[in-house]
Amino acid sequence: MKSALRNAYYFTLSRYSLNPNPSLLQIAPFISTFPSLPSVLSRNHPFRSPLCATLMAGGDYDSPQTSPSLEKQFEKFRVQLEDSGSLRERIRAVVLEMESATRLMQASLLLVHQSKPIPEVLQKANSQINVLKGLYNKLAEVVRECPGQYYRYHGDWRSETQMVVSLLAFMHWLETGNLLMHTEAEEKLGLNNSDFALDLEDYLVGVCFMSNEMPRYVVNQVTAGDYDCPRKVLKFLTDLHAAFRMLNLRNDFLRKKFDSMKYDLRRVEEVYYDVKIRGLATSGDSVGDQGAQKI
Repeated sequence: MKSALRNAYYFTLSRYSLNPNPSLLQIAPFISTFPSLPSVLSRNHPFRSPLCATLMAGGDYDSPQTSPSLEKQFEKFRVQLEDSGSLRERIRAVVLEMESATRLMQASLLLVHQSKPIPEVLQKANSQINVLKGLYNKLAEVVRECPGQYYRYHGDWRSETQMVVSLLAFMHWLETGNLLMHTEAEEKLGLNNSDFALDLEDYLVGVCFMSNEMPRYVVNQVTAGDYDCPRKVLKFLTDLHAAFRMLNLRNDFLRKKFDSMKYDLRRVEEVYYDVKIRGLATSGDSVGDQGAQKI
């Protein structure tokens, strides 16, 4: 170690000395004044950082206390989050009851694909409408506890509402052959208040869901011997598809569901032409032909 220090000093002095080869006698005074390395790192001179010295002198390090304003703000946040979580739990409890009523209505409507009498099928399904209406009123009371926060919690029951609208629209078409209007859907569900109404996109998505059920209904009706059904459904879907094309839809979930309506229309058109080619269609086929040409 000493030899290494000597070489270092020798190299330093040789850079600034006029003599490129200084003798050992010339650098001896400098070597004698430089302390040895073991003496620097000895126990008598331990190395301590300023932080270590502060901790050893003053004891444990005291953490800074939270300012009153910051603590007050986060206490307010805690109360708000707890209230929001409690409100979501109450909403979820109502939504679960809505899901149960919706499943019962859907199970009743599935019988229409088995050529059951339509009045009998609709009677069982209509019994759940009043149940859903009461649940929506109950849900509206919960949401009104937070005025102006409708769309904050709207996603908790959005999918259930879309399914309910699709079932109501299908039932309305079976009864009248026409589309269930937005105001009619609101009236059936008791959603006439401005602070808790039927969202427009939920209604449109529900109508798209209803169109997805039409091809299956047409095939089953033709199998049961109702050869005029494809013509009626084709005209209905053609008019509905043309009405949707008036909307400037973004590239979102509603646009994707609208695009699926085109395939529903094509499947019904194929069934209709198959029935017509076989000579099974009735005399009112000209209406179906005009609807098919609009696709």
